[in-house]
Amino acid sequence: MTPGTSSFTDFLGQHAPDLLPGRRLAGKLSDGEYSEIAPHGTTIVAVTFRGGVVMAGDRRATAGHLISQHDAEKVFQADEYSAVGIAGTMGLALELVQLFRLELEHYEKIEGTVLSLEGKANRLAHMIRANLGLALQGLVAVPLFAGMDPGSERGKIFSYDPTGARSDEHSFYSVGSGSVFARGALKKLFREDFTADDAVMAALQALYDAAEDDSATGGPDVLRKIYPIVAVVDEDGYRRYEDEDLSQMVDTIVSGRSRRPDGPQAPLN
Repeated sequence: MTPGTSSFTDFLGQHAPDLLPGRRLAGKLSDGEYSEIAPHGTTIVAVTFRGGVVMAGDRRATAGHLISQHDAEKVFQADEYSAVGIAGTMGLALELVQLFRLELEHYEKIEGTVLSLEGKANRLAHMIRANLGLALQGLVAVPLFAGMDPGSERGKIFSYDPTGARSDEHSFYSVGSGSVFARGALKKLFREDFTADDAVMAALQALYDAAEDDSATGGPDVLRKIYPIVAVVDEDGYRRYEDEDLSQMVDTIVSGRSRRPDGPQAPLN
């Protein structure tokens, strides 16, 4: 009758440690053996607005100099009021996301309540830290986490480094190989009075800029109808933008870029 731990990761570590992503391959790889050929995913951006947060990711996955996938999924629902995006080694990142979702669900079942957003961010940091052995061998998986607590006025963004160190980001952030270009675009485009659609458009513009300067980031593929994954978290919870809605936004961006290739310019003030 002794109650179990509220952490599914700790439970798994006690009873089946070999099932944890960081334990299964640890010590079996030589340095950098698979880091170049394992599929990698980039780029993820997150933008806050009044009432929530938007997360978006491109669809390209690369293996060395090759494009391994054109329609990779990199943005996922963590729970009702949070989203997680992945950059780095795709296989490990996907397992990390699945384990994180189970972690949140397990906590809710054991404790009968939902973790706060800060608590969720801390749990994810603990899980990333457990993967440090593989990260040191070149198999790095670094997520971007965002969401809001019910009743909050604005969403929050949390970034991590490969050691699990957590940082609270303000207004916007990006991770992945194209993050420096995406973040540069968001510095010029971001406004405190963004609506959800404004934040989505800014995220799409930032991904477009990243794709122009980073070969590992894929731009929208109009011919194949492959668009970035875009999700919004607000007081109504998590929802993903439909491709029909994104296609109209992408058409607007492409049309605007035909007139101004470098994208919209922020006013000087």
